[in-house]
Amino acid sequence: MRILITTDWYEPVINGVVTSVLTLKRELVKRGHEVKVATLSDCGHSYKKDDVYYMRSVDISRIYPGARAVCFPDSSLYEELIEWQPDLIHSQCEFSSFLIARKIAGKLGIPVVHTYHTVYEDYNHYFSAGRPWGRQAAAWFSRFILEKTDFVIAPTAKVKKLLESYGVDRPVAVIPTGIRLERFLPVSWEQVDEDRNRIREQYGIDEGQKVLLVLGRLAKEKNIEEIISFFGQMNRDDMELLIVGDGPYRKELEELADLQKNSSRIHFTGMVSPEETTAYYRAGDMFVSSSQSETQGITYLEALSSGLPVICRKDPCVEGIVKRNENGFQYETYEEFRDEILKIAGDTAWRNFLSAGAVRTGLEFGAGQFGEKVCAVYAAALAGRRSRMKLCMKRAAAS
Repeated sequence: MRILITTDWYEPVINGVVTSVLTLKRELVKRGHEVKVATLSDCGHSYKKDDVYYMRSVDISRIYPGARAVCFPDSSLYEELIEWQPDLIHSQCEFSSFLIARKIAGKLGIPVVHTYHTVYEDYNHYFSAGRPWGRQAAAWFSRFILEKTDFVIAPTAKVKKLLESYGVDRPVAVIPTGIRLERFLPVSWEQVDEDRNRIREQYGIDEGQKVLLVLGRLAKEKNIEEIISFFGQMNRDDMELLIVGDGPYRKELEELADLQKNSSRIHFTGMVSPEETTAYYRAGDMFVSSSQSETQGITYLEALSSGLPVICRKDPCVEGIVKRNENGFQYETYEEFRDEILKIAGDTAWRNFLSAGAVRTGLEFGAGQFGEKVCAVYAAALAGRRSRMKLCMKRAAAS
């Protein structure tokens, strides 16, 4: 099968969408499919590099940090993709690259499968201060986009339920983004110890300290200020908070960290490469998150696969993933957060038990399972399109 993936975000950008796209592309190629990617260029002109087509775009960061808008037309690259004759398009974003998907799909009469990565209600602070208005706009926009697709993939049941509440009438399959287990599983303890010691030494963290790890984009919707405030309230001499990543909210988070009594034990690493994230997971003792804007929870799965117990704010996104008395805890109050952290930090046997459960959970979300399930959706979308074409032909003949 020939599959065109369209996405606003691609390498070298680091975020959940890019991680999902790269994992999907790798798995599709493994299964013998031909895959090309259409994305946005940030250098002022269109160009092609191997199997990736970069379409000319303009910076619209004033609307959302890092966002770009495609510039039409650019006939040569579009014509080349049309001549390639993809069987199906899998779009990953609702804005500029979706226009690319629709243009090519319309020309060729092929189905569009769409993965809904973003809960726009959680991003109101970029667009509108009014949450009720924001929800109505998100519902209308989601229906407007998804009615132009043949099949929708939701990374979690939470997202599927949200789309149903919006009145989306397309078939929706729940398929969590898989992870490359070989990158994170603690196969070689010698390598685990080497990575752990190297990162801790880099930030002046003694081996006896318990490290709470935050990893991801430093944006307002991630609610990282709650973790910093809770860590400050705990004010434990035997704990360190390691915040890995960068983003538009970093300055505010650093200012908040400076106000904490234990500010010297709060460390900001800045951006790290995807290849290095494994070492940072290994440097931690627990993974913590207070986000309720997740649609995929990729970092949760990476942390679990690395053997880290996960302590996160309760959210439908992690139902069936973060499980009490098995691999972590979903808290609702500061007291619950504090008590669970102290329990894990103070009981090595309990932490080891949760760590083993974490790895078992990670094994359920491998990239292979992800690729297999997505291919099943492709087959359903192609079958549905053929069925509708036959029906239209019958109606035309009858008239």
